[in-house]
Amino acid sequence: MERPEIYRERRERLMEWMGTGVAIFHSGSVLHMHSGSEHKFRPINDFYYLTGFHEPDSICILTPEHEERPYVLFVPPRDPEKETWNGIRAGVDGALNDYHADAAYPQDQLDEELPKLLEKADKIFHVLGQNPGFDERILKLYQHFAAKRASCGEGPNVLIDPREILNEMRLTKDVYELECLRRATSISGEGHITAMQQMRPGLYEYEVQAIVEHAFQIRGATEIAFPTIIGSGNNTTILHYNTNSRKIEDGDLVLIDAGAEYRCYAGDITRTMPANGRFTPEQRAIYQIVLDANLAAIGEIAPGKPVDSFHKRAIEVIVDGLITLGILEGERDKIIEEGAYKKFYMHGTGHWLGMAVHDVGKKKNKGETCEFAPNMVTTVEPGIYIARDAEGVASGYLGIGVRIEDNVLVTETGCEVLTQSVPKAIADIETLMHN
Repeated sequence: MERPEIYRERRERLMEWMGTGVAIFHSGSVLHMHSGSEHKFRPINDFYYLTGFHEPDSICILTPEHEERPYVLFVPPRDPEKETWNGIRAGVDGALNDYHADAAYPQDQLDEELPKLLEKADKIFHVLGQNPGFDERILKLYQHFAAKRASCGEGPNVLIDPREILNEMRLTKDVYELECLRRATSISGEGHITAMQQMRPGLYEYEVQAIVEHAFQIRGATEIAFPTIIGSGNNTTILHYNTNSRKIEDGDLVLIDAGAEYRCYAGDITRTMPANGRFTPEQRAIYQIVLDANLAAIGEIAPGKPVDSFHKRAIEVIVDGLITLGILEGERDKIIEEGAYKKFYMHGTGHWLGMAVHDVGKKKNKGETCEFAPNMVTTVEPGIYIARDAEGVASGYLGIGVRIEDNVLVTETGCEVLTQSVPKAIADIETLMHN
């Protein structure tokens, strides 16, 4: 296990917040594709964040009041026959020696041991909805102890969602998380650069997808962070298009939204490029507005700044640009107030990034806008999307979609663009594609 002290510090921080009570986390189960075939397992984020353990149907129990074994794992037992088919498991010994559990049991002993761990607790911390079958077992235990407490005064009678603190913990990244995110974004960037270098009319969108994902895999990211988007022509105007089946034509723009996952941490980059390596005047004009919005938004990211300020700034730049081109008409403030720009820019300018590509963390707290703080990571992704059937728009702009997305780390004094290595200026993209 790499960096066990990181996981221990996270558990200790959570248990300090918990006070009394017992927290229960399930790793998730293997999903079946069809008879005899399974999806590759990926643990539930909160479980992995606290344990670093990567096996299905495992359970983490945290008991702050128990001095000898505050951290208990229930794991799949070693089974030579099953391991012949599915690979070697850590087993109880591995959970103790390699993953530093204070106590460990085979998973089939959970029903016997968990009630003992809950007897003196007054609260259960558990996230409902991630594994319905497991939820039933926890709810039955909760009901049993709640009824028992009425007669003997012991046992938990409160069920609490621990994500109140876990989400805030995960929002501010620790040293190891930043190492993983830097690697994820670096690999993601190499995939985008490789696609720019190999892009040409005549390729199918799925061929570009293969180029990007191959670049991820040969650099150590065996998983994608989300389904890869390769949109060409009018498909660039479809926000979550991932059919990736169209043949790319000369004169098309190609929008690539793709990210590698490295050790359960996500990269998320979008770049838009001309298939033939040269932007048309109309493509260039729209692209430059989005680039200006991207740069202006990044300039708004710093400790103490409201987390919605970069979105507001991106909207201002986009609206000004579209007014200049005659695509929008009227005064900037009125267009923004009425939301008229939303037919061309209909999404937010960014989201938190971490173990999930749309990671956890508040943007508002009791109605008040939150502020950026060091070691938060956000995407910055303004865009303009002018569908081919948009009304009242000059024909040269129809079917043009542009999005430019970077991954940005909040630092002590400002911010750092983790995806800076991936070209986004028009001249830099055209030079890379022609070289």
